[in-house]
Amino acid sequence: MDCRRRFGLLFWGGLLISLFPYISCLFNPVDNYLIDCGSSGNVSVGNRVFMADNLASNLLSTPEIISANTSSVPASSSNDSSLFETARIFTGTSKFTFPIKKTGRHWIRLYFYPFVFSSFNMSAANFSVSTQNFVLLRDLVIVKDPIVKEFSVDVKSDTLEVIFAPVNGSIAYVNAIEVVSVPDILIVDEATLLEPSGKFQGLTTLAYETVARVNVGGPKVAPDKDPLTRNWVSDGSFLVNKNSATSFSNIPAVKYSPEGAAPEIAPNVVYGTLMEMNSKDDPNSNFNVTWKFKVDPEFQYLVRFHFCDIVSKSLHQLYFNVYVDSWLVVRDLDLSVRLSNALGTPYYMDSVTGLIKNDILLVSIGPANLANVYPNAILNGLEIMKMSNSVGSLSGEDSVISFPGSTSSNKHVGVIIGVVIGAFVAAILVGVLFVLCRRKRKGMHHAPTKSWISISTAGGMSHTMGSKYSNGTITSAASNYGYRIPFATVQEATNNFDESWVIGIGGFGKVYKGVLNDGTKIAAKRGNPRSQQGLAEFQTEIEMLSQFRHRHLVSLIGYCDERNEMILIYEYMEQGTLKSHLYGSDFPSLSWKERLEVCIGAARGLHYLHTGYAKPVIHRDVKSANILLDENLMAKVADFGLSKTGPDLDQTHVSTAVKGSFGYLDPEYFRRQQLTEKSDVYSFGVVLFEVLCARPVIDPTLPREMVNLAEWAMKWQKKGQLDQIIDSTLVGKIRATSLRKFGETAEKCLADYGVDRPSMGDVLWNLEYALQLQEAIIEVDPEDNSTNMIGELSPQINNFSDIETGASATRFDVPGVDDLSGVSMSRVFSQLVKSEGR
Repeated sequence: MDCRRRFGLLFWGGLLISLFPYISCLFNPVDNYLIDCGSSGNVSVGNRVFMADNLASNLLSTPEIISANTSSVPASSSNDSSLFETARIFTGTSKFTFPIKKTGRHWIRLYFYPFVFSSFNMSAANFSVSTQNFVLLRDLVIVKDPIVKEFSVDVKSDTLEVIFAPVNGSIAYVNAIEVVSVPDILIVDEATLLEPSGKFQGLTTLAYETVARVNVGGPKVAPDKDPLTRNWVSDGSFLVNKNSATSFSNIPAVKYSPEGAAPEIAPNVVYGTLMEMNSKDDPNSNFNVTWKFKVDPEFQYLVRFHFCDIVSKSLHQLYFNVYVDSWLVVRDLDLSVRLSNALGTPYYMDSVTGLIKNDILLVSIGPANLANVYPNAILNGLEIMKMSNSVGSLSGEDSVISFPGSTSSNKHVGVIIGVVIGAFVAAILVGVLFVLCRRKRKGMHHAPTKSWISISTAGGMSHTMGSKYSNGTITSAASNYGYRIPFATVQEATNNFDESWVIGIGGFGKVYKGVLNDGTKIAAKRGNPRSQQGLAEFQTEIEMLSQFRHRHLVSLIGYCDERNEMILIYEYMEQGTLKSHLYGSDFPSLSWKERLEVCIGAARGLHYLHTGYAKPVIHRDVKSANILLDENLMAKVADFGLSKTGPDLDQTHVSTAVKGSFGYLDPEYFRRQQLTEKSDVYSFGVVLFEVLCARPVIDPTLPREMVNLAEWAMKWQKKGQLDQIIDSTLVGKIRATSLRKFGETAEKCLADYGVDRPSMGDVLWNLEYALQLQEAIIEVDPEDNSTNMIGELSPQINNFSDIETGASATRFDVPGVDDLSGVSMSRVFSQLVKSEGR
């Protein structure tokens, strides 16, 4: 290559790089439909022109053309008020069909303002809006004031249908519509997942509704000042404590770079303004700056943070933490490191929340807990976007609206045909299987009956036991361990099964305490010949406990199968069952800390069952009576007679007959007879409320609304008044933050559908967190004369009345939970963030 050519390439390449921000700002959408509905002529809004929809009538399919207009639009500072003066009213399902030149992400912006026109009162309108693939709005009713709903959808076909459907004989309407192409870089596929912690992939396939788009510390940004015609609002109305932060502006300092965010992500007026901690006069400042947003519960949210360090004078001066609700998004964030040692470079960060359970979402920034670092934190911009759920809806569980002759209709027809054919094939298969099963049963009836069951042992010899329960052969893993104990030994250890030594009675039989010759204390569970829980559970218990060893699982010492007996011998648990410490016995009541530690121990045991083997093991009978306590109140999960090996990796569940204990049983498992680890999670959620309330899970003597503990407690939890029903011995002894976290954890466990419940690992994490909230000590000002420890943590983030005074949640940086050995996790929380002043 000659010198002149090389120089030319270098020159133009350098020029392109230097002009990068300006070139990016010139994004020209391939699809750009701006429709003013009901208007008789085009309308200019800023530098954009909205076409009258009567000039685009080929886009609209509706059973009746009704145009409406008004002159009473409320005064507004925005320049789009003219778009609300007219509307298109729909008396039946109607749709706009937009030809798409370039597939990919598109804005859909819908303008609504309810006014009265002729006999139509739009403030009483009730309707839904969807595309072919996503439900955007369901049962929408707008009483007053103009609003704009903004959505972002991934369009994969050559047309985009926006369908309006009146509900229950009402009407639908819209004042204006935008369908505009979005650059591919706006939504990337991966983000940080906050609950459970990890990575979230698949963002590009989802639909989003904009909940908030905030220029933090700066003024409102109109669409004509944004490269993607977005509207940015000021953060003043969202800031919880206005005295906690100060604004700063230095727009010329913003320097876009290929390593950072492009102007399409956010304009320089966003990155050039910010809010920072009001800590300049106090180098010991230790509080969070918090913003509060209204959201719809039962959805996940994509939270996008915009940062640009325009306050630091040199590199590595600014370190801070970022939070969403109680989740720590990032600790000790140093923007200069993330951007190759540069200041003034825009940077954005995406995170995905867990399923939000209430209608408030908090975003906070706070100082890093590092030595020799001045406390400060910044935020330049923030976007919160509701994510479509598993059925493609942004407004509940509805499917998309069908429009006659539309592609979505055709898809539904295809689905219906597929279902019918599938059902027909399934019916044939069921018939074949029925015939095969009948033949098999006939063959079994002719087989010789065996009344003795053989248990092979390590030495190859066999020992037999008579049984009325079943036919067959036990092939137990216990046979390789010498677990078999002679009947005479068990008889001697239990004082010939002395009835005064009975420590429990269950479905399998009585449990006797005993002592072996070597001084080992035991609990011997002796099978009842009349019990319906016979050989199968005896075999399962041996198989399970001979394979697993964990400090939070009760250890199997041995078994006895002589003289027609089925006896299981366990380690003796001095303090009995968890249930006996809650109600119905003379055992002493447990403190809140002890109850949390017991729940944590049981959760560890169940977590090990679910994850510590090649296939998960599902307990199937999790209840307080099956959680035993040793002399140190260490919890151990017991009674594996109903346990079942979980599904293979390529399966989602195990189909099996429903077994378990009434009151603890997973309703989804009961309905579908499909067992997963989440069935244990549900039962454990019931145990959590049992621990908190110290009452039976089913109590027919109580008023109807109180009979079922899970239903009763969930009502109080959802009202945010769980403290009204706690065990009377705990009143005034539980910190509000600990109780709130505990209640949220139990609520998540009791989700109607297993897919919405957390794993036992996540439950364990949250219980450890609740314990730390209970035990955390807030540092007291040394000049304070009080010698009393502060009795209450800073309120958790959804205690908003307290937040208004500047308080915020205590938060922790917790690594992923992988504690199969049961080792204490206290060190995980050693980096407890100071909550003083938050």
